[in-house]
Amino acid sequence: MMERRDFFKKAAAVAGATALGTSTVDAGTTHQPISNRKVGDVAFPEKRPLITFSDRPPLLETPREVFTCALTPNDQFFVRWHMPDIPTYIDVDKYSFTIKGLVDNELKITLKDLKEDYEQVEVAAVLQCGGNSRSAFSPTPGGIQWGSGAMGCAMWKGVRLRDILDRAGLKKDAEWLAIQGQEKAAYYETPNFIRELHLDELDDHVIVAYQMNGEDLPYLNGFPVRLVIPGVYSDSWIKMIESITVTDKYQKLFFMDHAYVIPDNECECETPEKKFPKTKPIWKMNVKSIIGYPANGDKLTFKSQAVVRGVAFDGGAGIKEVQISLDGGKTWDKAILDSGKLGRYAYRTFRYSFKPNKLGKLEIMAKAINKLGEAQPLAKDIKWNHGGYKYNGIDVVTVEVV
Repeated sequence: MMERRDFFKKAAAVAGATALGTSTVDAGTTHQPISNRKVGDVAFPEKRPLITFSDRPPLLETPREVFTCALTPNDQFFVRWHMPDIPTYIDVDKYSFTIKGLVDNELKITLKDLKEDYEQVEVAAVLQCGGNSRSAFSPTPGGIQWGSGAMGCAMWKGVRLRDILDRAGLKKDAEWLAIQGQEKAAYYETPNFIRELHLDELDDHVIVAYQMNGEDLPYLNGFPVRLVIPGVYSDSWIKMIESITVTDKYQKLFFMDHAYVIPDNECECETPEKKFPKTKPIWKMNVKSIIGYPANGDKLTFKSQAVVRGVAFDGGAGIKEVQISLDGGKTWDKAILDSGKLGRYAYRTFRYSFKPNKLGKLEIMAKAINKLGEAQPLAKDIKWNHGGYKYNGIDVVTVEVV
């Protein structure tokens, strides 16, 4: 494994070579669309070449073809940081995070403590940026113009957050957890990236994870420990945890009250001309599917067997079925789902076999339906919001039959 002290030295060396129209970004800025969303020629440390939006902070998207597997390889897992100042070196022997505030016993927890003093648990779960697929909205909202690759699924290992809090002992007035990581803003007036959780939102699947797919967390995915909240968008999965502060009252915070918010109405929507006045933080993921193969522009052979493959997921209700249409949504046919053995928070892979019987352009559509009966809508029926969050339109790829 790479020595952690070398990580950003090596990252700086590749940053210039990864430039695909990237720019330095920070909280509150508007990011312009990138016209050429191709995989770069140079990889960041611990990563294969990915679609690069920025090198500081690192913003890397997973290519579509990766989404045919139930678990996303660590070196192809997307990366999303908010602040440009990320620690250049973490000494694992000295690292710790604190539990403080309304607790009976303030704790300073090391990696050794985490691995040896608590019950170890694993959970397979999808990590997805709230702005995933933002570029598919019409009109396009401001923000990073993610395609469909700001997501991934991993097997996370760590310790239940509830067990850690039990060890600290919560005082009777305790209600909220303010969780902060180690990323810092370049400008001192930029607010810290902190997310708050209500104690009622905790269950046995919420963990402090130090491992991802059987390996240490990659540096760019939150090494040495991060929060894992299955079924919830990634902005709440704090990376490089520094502290967890227990409080009795909700604190108004920039990223929860202004940045990662959607309209607080029944449709969670508004018009481009007028923002809805009341908002709420994004939280549970909605139902979604992505076709991993074939990709846009691929060629399929006339009357030869072709297999559509992809992944589907939601916020934890579980996927009931995935349907495929080859005629613009006029008719739908069921795809074959995997066994679902990874659990309700993980990807369900699907496959669908057919023989193309017409030459020329062919649209392949995929629609996931969860166990609550919630289904992906057509793109034209997607409800719009200014943040460009929670896009889950029916996935469409266009191929050519030759």
